[in-house]
Amino acid sequence: MSKKTMLFLAALTLAAAPAVAGPAGSIVGEYVEARTAEVYVGGCQLGNEGEAAGRQAVLAWRVSKGTYDGVSLDGLSVVAAIAADTNLGYHELGARKPSVVKAAVMVDARASDAQRQALVGLARELSRGLVSDIVEVKAVPIAFTRSASEVEVEAGEAVLSVSTKFEHDPNCGAEQWYSPLASMSDVSLGVTKQTAWSGTSLGATWRQQDRKSAFYGTFVY
Repeated sequence: MSKKTMLFLAALTLAAAPAVAGPAGSIVGEYVEARTAEVYVGGCQLGNEGEAAGRQAVLAWRVSKGTYDGVSLDGLSVVAAIAADTNLGYHELGARKPSVVKAAVMVDARASDAQRQALVGLARELSRGLVSDIVEVKAVPIAFTRSASEVEVEAGEAVLSVSTKFEHDPNCGAEQWYSPLASMSDVSLGVTKQTAWSGTSLGATWRQQDRKSAFYGTFVY
C-alpha cells in the first residue's frame, strides 16, 4: 500500500468519525459543504490549483433533533462562510495549515437568542475550529432542503446547491484528495452545481459552479 493511499484512508476514517464530546446533549442532523477547490480530481489539476485555490468554503448544518448545552435546536439551521489565507485542505497533503481563517455565520431567523448562541457554538465544535475567528453573525431566513438528487441551501448572502448524483469515469485517473472540513458520521461526495458568497465581511466573494468540490451527509454530536 502506497504512503499516499495510507494517508488518504486515515483522513477518510477521521472524516467519518463522530464529533468529540462537548456540552451535554445529543444532536443529529444533515450537513453539506462546498469549497473553491476540487476534492476529487486528477493529480495534475490538483497541482495546478495548489495552495492558491480552495481558500473559501460554505458549510451548512440542519439539526433534525437535539439539544446543545441544554438548548433545543430541533429543525433549526446554521450556515458559515469561511475564507482563509491558503487552501483549507492542502495541509492534508503536507502543506502548511491556514494561519488565518475568518468566518461569517448565518443563524436561523426563527431561533431565539439562546438558540442562536447555541447554533454558533455547534458550528464552532463541528467545524473542527474553522468557525472560530467570527467576524459577523447574522440572523437570516435559512432554506435547507434535500431531495433524492440535490441538497440546496439559501442563507442571506450564502448560496449552495449540490448534486448527490456523483459520477466519475474511472479511466481519467482522478481520486479523492481531501476529507470534509467538518465532523460527519456519514460522508458522500457531491458535485457543486453552485456555491457563492456575496457578503462584504470576509474581504472576499466567490461564485463557482459545476465542480467536484462538495461533501454531504449526516452528523451526530
